[in-house]
Amino acid sequence: MNWYVVYTKPKWEKKVADKLNQLGIECYCPLITQVKQWSDRKKKIEVPLFNSYVFVQLADSERSSVFKVAGVVRYLFWLGKPAIVKDQEIETIKTSLKAPNISDVSVSSIQVGDKIKLESGAFSNQNAIVQEVSNNYYTLVLESLGCILKIKYK
Repeated sequence: MNWYVVYTKPKWEKKVADKLNQLGIECYCPLITQVKQWSDRKKKIEVPLFNSYVFVQLADSERSSVFKVAGVVRYLFWLGKPAIVKDQEIETIKTSLKAPNISDVSVSSIQVGDKIKLESGAFSNQNAIVQEVSNNYYTLVLESLGCILKIKYK
């Protein structure tokens, strides 16, 4: 059985995970503890590591069963197919979050001004600076080659 990524309504990750467990569907919603401050107090709360994502493990033929749960929007797709997460990657997330020396974890997307290293394609091992981020493409500046690269993604 594969692990799939289910996209949920915002702030519904824990509710969806609880309901999926009640239906007997194995799921994983990685949580981290954060300190939130209000005007009158501070409180430790558990928040999802990945906003609007819950991992589910089920057979391909049973994938439609997750839509019985309120809050499930759709599956996350990669290259036109439902994204599959390897068991090893799920275990890595679990063990990393259990490590005693981790105090603060955050996940962020690529932002304008970020320096990245391209890992594949014609420009692999090149350093680039993100110049623009849109819904369909990134614009990167490759200073060592003196060019601008526009990468389209789905």
